[in-house]
Amino acid sequence: MTELNSTSAALLGLLHDGPKTGGQLVAAATERFGGFFSVTRSQVYRELPALTESGLLRLGKQGPRSSQQYAITAAGKRAFKSWLNTEPGPDNVRSPLILRLVHAGSLTPKQRAALVESARVQYTARLDEAKNAAKASADPYEKAAADFTVAHNRAIVKLLDSIPE
Repeated sequence: MTELNSTSAALLGLLHDGPKTGGQLVAAATERFGGFFSVTRSQVYRELPALTESGLLRLGKQGPRSSQQYAITAAGKRAFKSWLNTEPGPDNVRSPLILRLVHAGSLTPKQRAALVESARVQYTARLDEAKNAAKASADPYEKAAADFTVAHNRAIVKLLDSIPE
């Protein structure tokens, strides 16, 4: 593997804390950076074999129900550190909500109102969760990322509040 993609790097970063199964990695990714970087189950299970084949991970203990733990290797730690020291490039925002709002003119007024209200409930809950995570964060870098997640969710709620009834 010559260059890590962001998903592979995210997995390697999470494995610095110790071996994990694919399911544990999905849960850890959602908890740790789900507010600003999504990692799907299918992405995780696609990347793990490639990282193992590249020597960046090794198989760990076999878990319950045939779950397989993965552990980062020394080469994986070097690859992750190298990835951290590269230019991040542009952010690519993929928001299913914003895409729906752009096309909301195709909906009836009642459907548009339901879309906005449903999103408002969802993002208000995410905002509350993000605020709690930001308060709990001790590491200054994790705190900055948590504060970003708060600001992002606050911006979405503000956007939704600005849409006329």
